[in-house]
Amino acid sequence: MPTLLKIQFTLPADQAEAAGEFITAKVPHGWEETPEGDSMRFTIFLEDHSLGMEVVEAIRNQWPDCGVTHSEQESENWAMAWKDFFNPVNCGDRFRILPPWLDEEDDETMHIVIEPKMAFGTGHHPTTSVCLAAIGDLAGEGLIRKGQTFLDLGTGSGILGIGLCKLGLTGIGLDIDPQAIECARENLTANDVADAMELAVASADSLDENEFYDVVVANILSGPLIEMAGDILPHVKPGGCLILSGILAEKQADAVAQTYARRGIGQPEIRIDGEWAGLIWRKVGA
Repeated sequence: MPTLLKIQFTLPADQAEAAGEFITAKVPHGWEETPEGDSMRFTIFLEDHSLGMEVVEAIRNQWPDCGVTHSEQESENWAMAWKDFFNPVNCGDRFRILPPWLDEEDDETMHIVIEPKMAFGTGHHPTTSVCLAAIGDLAGEGLIRKGQTFLDLGTGSGILGIGLCKLGLTGIGLDIDPQAIECARENLTANDVADAMELAVASADSLDENEFYDVVVANILSGPLIEMAGDILPHVKPGGCLILSGILAEKQADAVAQTYARRGIGQPEIRIDGEWAGLIWRKVGA
C-alpha cells in the first residue's frame, strides 16, 4: 500500500498568511490549517517523499521554533481516520457540511456533502463558515436568489460554489491548483450540482472583460485579495454581492477593506469568527 509523508508544524496565527504563501511556493496542492488557541497548526500530505523532506528542511530553516515533524502514513488509513472525528458543522442557519457517510435527510438545512481529501480538507475552517453563513443571510434578504450567476475564486473543494448552486444559482469556480479542481469536480457530482457550476484552472485575471456576476466569493488570503482587487471588482455586476475571506481579523481585515473601499464600493460589513474575518458588500456600486 502506498504511503504518504505527513508534515506538521505550528506557528502563531498572525503568521498564517506568510506560511500559506510559503507552502504555496513549495508544494503542488493545498494543506490543512487547524486553529489551536492563538496558534495555527499546518498539515501537509505528500506522495513524493523526496520533495517532502526538502519541504521539511525549508520549513525548519524558515521557522526554527515551529516544531516541524514528519511521518509516514498509509493513504487508506488516512482516509478512514476521518470517520473517527469528522463532525457535521452548521454554517449559519441555512447550510450544514457533512461527509458522505453521515448525510441524512434534514428539512431545516441545506446539506453540502464533502469527501475529505488530503489537500483540501473538510470545510471546517472558520473562513468557510463565515462565507456560507453570509451567503445564507444574503439569500434570506433576497439579494442572492435563484437564476443569478456567481464566480467562486480559489474554489478549493468547491464548498462555496456548491452552496450557491443549491440556492439555484449557476456559475464558475476557478483555482490555480489542478488538484483542487479535480477535488471540486468530485464534490459537485456528490451534491448533484455538476451541471450548475463550471470549473477551470485559472485566476481572476484570465476572465474576459465582459464577464459579470451577481455574486463573487473569494476565500483565499489577504495578500492575493489586495493584489487582485483590480481584477476582481470589474466582474461584479452593479448592485451585486461581494464576499471575501481568508483574512485575519486583527491584522488584515482593515487593510483588505480599505483596498476595496478606495475603489468606490464603500465599507463592508466585517464578520469575525475567532481569529478570522469575512468582508461582505451587499450591493456593489449601487
